[in-house]
Amino acid sequence: MERLKNLRYLLVVIGILIIYGIDLLSPNISPYYLQIIIFSGINIILAVSLNVINGLCGQFSLGHAGFMAVGAYFSSFLTFYYRIPFPIALILGGILAGIVGLGVGIPTLRLRGDYLAIATLGMGEIIRVILFNLDIVGGARGFPGIPKYTNFFWVYLAVAVVLISSYNLLRSPQGRAILSIREDEIASEAMGVDTTRFKIFAFIFGSFWAGVAGGLWAHYLQFLHPSSFTFMKSVEVLVMVVLGGLGNISGAAVSAVFLTFLPEALRYIKVIFNTTVDPRMVIYSLILILTMLLRPQGLLGGYRRKVKVQ
Repeated sequence: MERLKNLRYLLVVIGILIIYGIDLLSPNISPYYLQIIIFSGINIILAVSLNVINGLCGQFSLGHAGFMAVGAYFSSFLTFYYRIPFPIALILGGILAGIVGLGVGIPTLRLRGDYLAIATLGMGEIIRVILFNLDIVGGARGFPGIPKYTNFFWVYLAVAVVLISSYNLLRSPQGRAILSIREDEIASEAMGVDTTRFKIFAFIFGSFWAGVAGGLWAHYLQFLHPSSFTFMKSVEVLVMVVLGGLGNISGAAVSAVFLTFLPEALRYIKVIFNTTVDPRMVIYSLILILTMLLRPQGLLGGYRRKVKVQ
């Protein structure tokens, strides 16, 4: 057991060194492709964090864009006005998003299903309206001049941490309690599981990482506007989770990469057919529909169970 633990630590160190090595080579990568790779990493963080809430815990949240906005604006506020080091600002942005998640979770997580979805959707819209009227971060004019600190290293270091922490959570007693809530909340309560506490924990975990993803996103684009955090942003992340397979951490990550690269790959269709009409979103929608028809359990849904049977 001790040897296995040491091997895990060694693999983590090797992974960090690989990320750092690729970051050193990133100036040689085309800025266009580097941007896609960075957005893929940010989307992995968003999808995996929402998967903990929607997939593992079985709660239907539509407020992820709101948590992302909190982390994005607060970390940008800290680096822009107070020159706080980027990693600390990222963590503080995530913590504030987690606190907002706690504040939202306490009154709303007693709700279930569609009622919870409506409550979290309303929360996301409230955050967006507040940001529209918050002059200190630009309000409706937007928040320009954010320093560009996000690079390959910080994004994929965060990806590694969120993946490792999600897998560790899944294998822990707390993770099994969260899974039991998804399977049968009433039975979980009967077995002595404090369902409200564990649902709030899952909500805080997901909202913290959504805030971190927002901070990374803000410090890459160098501009924020409340209109970037609409209901459709939450739906976009939800599609990644569902397409990857609800409750499947690896599936959420693969789906996030797939749905980030797909619209960019479809750009070439317009060039190939030499047309003025952009058919990207039509083809994108058809691919999503076909994928869900052929793989209703998600891209990697059911994968682990098949491996165990064999």
